[in-house]
Amino acid sequence: MEFLSALHPKVVHFPIALLLVYVLFEILFFFFKKELFSIAANYLLVFGVLGSIAAVLTGNAASQSAELLFENEGIRIPLGLISDHQSYASITQWLFTVILFVRLFTTLKNKFKGWIQIIILVASLVGSYFIYQTGEHGGELVYKYGVGTEIIKTK
Repeated sequence: MEFLSALHPKVVHFPIALLLVYVLFEILFFFFKKELFSIAANYLLVFGVLGSIAAVLTGNAASQSAELLFENEGIRIPLGLISDHQSYASITQWLFTVILFVRLFTTLKNKFKGWIQIIILVASLVGSYFIYQTGEHGGELVYKYGVGTEIIKTK
């Protein structure tokens, strides 16, 4: 579990970047209707969702490691901060997973247009908000409380 826990900070930035760039390509496809933007959006979304799965799995391991450290060492952080970070991460992952399946299904059926495209675009923008909130809470854990750093281990 320690191995997965240590991977979290290394893994987490890939889905953040991939999913945010996906949203950019979704916007570009919406306005310019160039097939290349749609194809790029599909690839970015697939790899972003796969990366988010890795980020959530390693994040869960990191959370368990942090809980053990807090119990054994008596280190305190505000209750609920890790839980909030996990909640935002889960919402982000599930939202983009649903977007992925709807987008791929409707693209394969040649129905990715009109209201479906608008709904996917809006959902991806909402997903960007959840990416931001996940990162904001994760950043607070690291930069304000030292979670996952060598500093907290020496306190």
